[in-house]
Amino acid sequence: MQITKNTPLKEILSLAPACSCNKCSHGCKVGSGFLAEGDLSKLSSFLKMSEEKVKEKYLEETELFNRKLLRPRIERNGKPYGKCVFFDPEKGCRVHPAKPLQCRVAMGCKEYAEELMVWFMLNHIIDVNDPQSIREYAQYIKSSGKVISGGSLKEVVSDEDLLQKILNYEVLH
Repeated sequence: MQITKNTPLKEILSLAPACSCNKCSHGCKVGSGFLAEGDLSKLSSFLKMSEEKVKEKYLEETELFNRKLLRPRIERNGKPYGKCVFFDPEKGCRVHPAKPLQCRVAMGCKEYAEELMVWFMLNHIIDVNDPQSIREYAQYIKSSGKVISGGSLKEVVSDEDLLQKILNYEVLH
């Protein structure tokens, strides 16, 4: 199956069954996944805590593609990376039933792992109405080369004149 920007979530999740192999848990050992819409509510319910308390105790704010996002705090121990606050090396994810969507679709052992991450970025992180988000996505494409159907710059911003203005910094906000 080809993963596209428009692949429904149900199909994406069917491509990402629960897996605790070394490749799939690697991300948990060196970082954490970004929360998508509804993830905070699920975590809050699972942990039996208010959303504010979950944010305070377990989450950190970061920025990607010019968006402020939440993710589980990373225990860095003086390093720029570290394990997810919810990852237990012996038991795996301690919030597995309520883990963030990006964590659920992260499949390091599958040949389509990167396509799943691009699908997540296109559908849950990149803001097509924010020129800076588009410029940062353009840099991502330039550096990685990974694009899925529906995710080329011309597909994300279909107006070619507008896209050129954005990329030339003629459109700032």
